[in-house]
Amino acid sequence: MTMASGHRVIFHIDMNCFYASVEIAHHPELSGQPLAIAGRVEDRRGIIVTSSYEARAKGVKTTMPIWKARQLCPQLIVKHPNMTLYRETSKQIFDILRRMTPLVEKVSVDEGYMDVSSLVSDIHPVHLAKRIQRYLYKSLKLPCSIGIAPNKFLAKMASDMQKPMGLTILRKRDLPRTLWNLPIGDMHGVGSKTEEKLKKMNIHTIGDLAKIDRLRISEQLGQPGISLFNHANGWDDRPVDPESEDRYKSIGHSTTLPVDTIDLTIVKEVFSKQSEKIAFRLKREHIASYQISIVIRYFDWKNVTRNKTLKTPLITKQDILFQAMELFHRHWDDRPVRLLGITLTSFEALADSTTQLDLFTYQDELKKEPVVDLINTVTNKYGNNALKIASSMIKNGKKINNE
Repeated sequence: MTMASGHRVIFHIDMNCFYASVEIAHHPELSGQPLAIAGRVEDRRGIIVTSSYEARAKGVKTTMPIWKARQLCPQLIVKHPNMTLYRETSKQIFDILRRMTPLVEKVSVDEGYMDVSSLVSDIHPVHLAKRIQRYLYKSLKLPCSIGIAPNKFLAKMASDMQKPMGLTILRKRDLPRTLWNLPIGDMHGVGSKTEEKLKKMNIHTIGDLAKIDRLRISEQLGQPGISLFNHANGWDDRPVDPESEDRYKSIGHSTTLPVDTIDLTIVKEVFSKQSEKIAFRLKREHIASYQISIVIRYFDWKNVTRNKTLKTPLITKQDILFQAMELFHRHWDDRPVRLLGITLTSFEALADSTTQLDLFTYQDELKKEPVVDLINTVTNKYGNNALKIASSMIKNGKKINNE
């Protein structure tokens, strides 16, 4: 791959079967065995988070219930996720990448971009990519695939084309042959809902999207549609952003109460409103949190802050509220409270978070999604007070007039 002066060379590093690969690296006896990482291992309704290639060859898939996976693969070894180990390993990976260039953007625990444009005058991009692959495998015993392209979108698509330990170059001139024949659902950035909308527009392949009238896609899907159109044509000028990981170090809300209180109903109502706002931001940014902290300020202005690290990610308002109230009950000393606050930290991309859902909870979350979308749409348009929970409109069995 030869690059003209001034052209970018972007790598997308994608660790293969990351959670399973980390377990195998730390437990070599698992090598070559069908391995799955799953929530609620002791419960046959637990959900598969990821699996080794040996397990995938037997038909084991992500989100599959454990009982079904074991029907397909009776020899399946199932382990509970060790998120502390995975995060520590992720830090080691990105420390290695940053030794080569500071232009590294961590996207999630197991993938990221590198802008190596300044390095390719001294080493061919393919040789550099192979060097990275070999070093990560030698030092951490972890396989990865690398996509090489002139921009982030094409690099991401390229890294998905050969696994494990794949290395793929994707140039703009290659798109009609390598990319345009792929189903539209295989395009990075196209979820199931967007895929459905595009198919209604008779867009079934990435090539169909690339050739559609730009004005039509704009009218149907707005700016997100324009971005997809540009990507389908190989246009993507987004920079590799080393600071993106730090943009959301914490998300939180605090509330000073009009009157000091010991009323648990008021405490729960305050935490409920804060949880709703925080959950909205999590959904908007497509992230989940693994750490929650609360602050309690008493009537004498003394603050108490307590936190909790979780094995399962916080995503919904209900989950955030439950954890906040649990921390409050554990640490409140019965004195009047003046201020309450919730803060979430330790974020991960929602697509990579390991929610330990049983099969029924999983289905319930899917059913709730349209309702959550509707609430977010109304709140965005009319403000946070446009919708209220019915129970909050009743006090002592009587309806409260609009306030």
